[in-house]
Amino acid sequence: MFSRPLFAWLGVVLALGLLTACGDKAAATAAPKTVDDYFSIKIGNQIVRMQLAVLPDELQRGLMFRTQLGRDDGMLFVFARKQPMSFWMRNTKLPLDIGYLDGNGVLREIYPMYPLDERAVPSRARDLQFALEMNQGWFKERGVKPGDKLDLDALREALQARDLRPEAFGLR
Repeated sequence: MFSRPLFAWLGVVLALGLLTACGDKAAATAAPKTVDDYFSIKIGNQIVRMQLAVLPDELQRGLMFRTQLGRDDGMLFVFARKQPMSFWMRNTKLPLDIGYLDGNGVLREIYPMYPLDERAVPSRARDLQFALEMNQGWFKERGVKPGDKLDLDALREALQARDLRPEAFGLR
C-alpha cells in the first residue's frame, strides 16, 4: 500500500514526465523563422544581426517604412541566381549603405543610399547574388570592404531555420 505523500510525489514525477515529453514534441514542431527574425552572420571580421529577405514580397518590401535600425543590424537580400543588382529607397526613411556580394559571398561593391530617394543604385558587376543593407557609414566604420566574405555556412543554417532549402540559392 502506498502512503499518501509517496503517491503525491509519484503524481508529480508523472506530470513532469508528460510535460517534458510534450515540450520535446512542441520544440520539434516549432514554427520556422520568418523575415522578422534575426540571425548572427559574419561578414569580414564583423558579426551582423541580419534579417533575411528571401521570398518575393520580402525582397520587394526590404526595410521600407522602418524608422530605426540597430547599430549592427541589417537586412540581407538573398536571390536564387546570379544577376546584376539595382536597389532604390522607395518608402525607406533611413540612410543606408548597400553592399553587393557575389555567389561566393565576396563583397564586391558598396554604395550609399539616401532616404526616400527613388533613383536606382545599380551594381557594376553582373554576377551578384546577395545584397546587404546596413546603416549608412557602417561598412566604413567597421572596416568591412570589398573582398571581405560573408559566412555562407551561417547563411545556410539561417535559410534552413526559415524552412528554406539552401540548395535553391546555390548554397551546398
